[in-house]
Parts: sequence; structure tokens; C-alpha cells
Amino acid sequence: MPLRLIFMGTPDFSVPTLLELVAHGHEIVAVYTRAPKPGGRRGLQLQPTPVEEAARKLGIPVLTPKTLKTQEALDEFSALDADAAVVVAYGMILPQAILDAPKLGCYNLHASLLPRWRGAAPINRAIMAGDAESGVMVMKMDAGLDTGDVAMAERLAISDNMTALDLHDRLSRLGADLMVRAMAALDRGGLQLRKQSEDGVTYAAKIDKAEARIDWSKPARDVLRHIHGLSPFPGAWAELENARVKILRCELAKGSGEPGAVLDEQLTIACGEGAIRIIELQREGKGRMQAADFLRGVPVKAGARFN
Repeated sequence: MPLRLIFMGTPDFSVPTLLELVAHGHEIVAVYTRAPKPGGRRGLQLQPTPVEEAARKLGIPVLTPKTLKTQEALDEFSALDADAAVVVAYGMILPQAILDAPKLGCYNLHASLLPRWRGAAPINRAIMAGDAESGVMVMKMDAGLDTGDVAMAERLAISDNMTALDLHDRLSRLGADLMVRAMAALDRGGLQLRKQSEDGVTYAAKIDKAEARIDWSKPARDVLRHIHGLSPFPGAWAELENARVKILRCELAKGSGEPGAVLDEQLTIACGEGAIRIIELQREGKGRMQAADFLRGVPVKAGARFN
């Protein structure tokens, strides 16, 4: 029998899980997501979240409460009479009363190998820290920050050429499949839970734009992982001739020199140890472009400097 589910999610990352649950026959009685925010070219038009857009195309009722802490919100949630809730990057804390409402509990899809990288930005932090792997986990939620018992997991290697967007997209698809399998196991009474270890706990703090400036004095691989961990948003940046340039993709390269110095006419930049070569970048106020296209319009000679 399919489960009667409430789905709670907001960004693009959440959408594949919603679609897969529907495709596998589960009844999504309602979708909870964040309220539309002003957007568009002039910032005046309210923009629904990606999850709301997907839910409305599927004909699923959408709820956008500002809080879940009121009795009214609890009554509305409880009245849906769900077997379980599936939560994927919803962006709002669930009070204990909400967690207790579904018959079988609330299950979260988290984009890390818990207990490493609990919190808001696990994909970015895993890349920036130089981790060799990441993954997705389904856990039964409790009142803590990503501290619930873990049901299932899938692992994924992180290569040096992966940006945060690359890893985001792969984990999103991997997580959708994992949650479908978890809900199938829950439906047949075979979903097994285990306590998270207290060893190796780390927290993935929200990305602060103040972190985005590139420190060229660091070793080349650290610089590369910093750049890729912040790509495409907010984008790691440096200044070239007093103009801010975001670097969105790069590769390790041979060479050495004063940190930040341009070593050749292919945008090879010296780091504290070794060098990187820029592949894709974005000038302030411009669209993203390949380095070769950038250089055709803005020749950068060896000896120039990124600050």
C-alpha cells in the first residue's frame, strides 16, 4: 500500500524527491514550502519556490505557513492524517509537536555523511574542507540539529573538478532514490534505524559572503577547493586591475611564483604552493564565461596580479 505523506521542501534540491515519491505511487496529501519571495527583473514579482512550482503542476495542495509553532499550524498539520512526513531542505525548524504528529514520524534527507556536516551548508563545506567523499542520509527527525537516528545512506566520491553545483545535482538525484527506498521499507515495516555516532561531529555553518575572497597564499589544492565549494554561489572572488572577478571553475596547474601572480597568458595563477588555471569566471556585472572567451576581450599578460 502506498503511504499517505506530507512533503516539506523548498529549493531545487528537494524537487527530485517529490517527483520520485509521486512516481512510485505515494499519496502526497500536501506540500509545505516557504512563502514566495519578491524576485524577477525588478524584484517586484513574487516568486514561488521550486517545490511550490512542482507541486502545483502535480495538482498537490501547497501550504506556506510563516511558523509551525502555533496551535493553528499544528491542528492544520495533524488534520492531514499523514502516515509520515518527508523533509528535504525545508528551511524551517519543526517543533516537537509537529514531529510527533504523523503516525510513523518525520524523515529528513540530509546531504552529508552524518554526523559530519550537520547544519545548513553541508555540500559547500565538504568541498571546501577537501573531503574525499560526501553522500546522502535518511534520518528520522528529532528535536536536535540533524541528530536523529539514521536509516539509510549512499556515498559519493568528491573529485577535485566538482563544484558545489555539480555535487548538489548528483546528491539531489541520489537522495531522491534513497528516500523512495526508505519509504518503501517504512511501508512494509522494515526500516531499521541506528543511533548517530558522537565521534566526528562537525557543523556546516551557513556560508558567509565574507568567506568568498580568495586567499592566494594557500596551497593550490586548498584554493581550488575553496573556489569550487563556493561555485556558483556566492562565488569565490579576487580583484584584477581593481575589478572584482568571480572564479567559478579551475584546475591544478604547474608553476610557481608570488601568490596571486599571473604566470602565463592562459590564466595560470600562482598560489602559496603550486598554481591553478582558471577555466570559467565571471566579471562583475557580466555573465559567466569560459576563460578563453574572457581573454579574447580582456587580454591578461603574465606578470599581472589577482589580489
